[in-house]
Amino acid sequence: MDKEDRFSHIDDEGKANMVDVSPKPMQTRIAVATGFIRLNPGTVDLIRQNQMKKGDVLTVAEIAGIQAAKKTSDLIPLCHPLQITKADVKAFLEYEGVRVESTLKCIGQTGIEMEALTGASVALLTVYDMCKAVDKQMVIEKITLLEKTKK
Repeated sequence: MDKEDRFSHIDDEGKANMVDVSPKPMQTRIAVATGFIRLNPGTVDLIRQNQMKKGDVLTVAEIAGIQAAKKTSDLIPLCHPLQITKADVKAFLEYEGVRVESTLKCIGQTGIEMEALTGASVALLTVYDMCKAVDKQMVIEKITLLEKTKK
């Protein structure tokens, strides 16, 4: 197998390997991820009225998403630790649930998409945790990378 045909995260012995990104240039990198949690109408109403027993669901989810994005390299074994310059996780209450959008930015040698996806995922998991006492039919869905850029 030619070197360019090899998987980047596998070494010569077939073992998992963190890629050496040191030859890559420092670039501004931005990634945006989204996801959705489908909720019962009654749960949406409780969130809207800030009546959930665990508190302000949307704000707590946003903070949890930011914290998680900062810990991505601790959670995903081959991710590089990155110097995050901006983490913005927003939770939006919609008719059928909560949509989360996670935007991460860094200046580095590798992408920041895993941090954006982790931020969105953990924000949604936080909504789930805060609502599980009143909604047994929640579904987390459509966690997607929307954008990945480097300049």
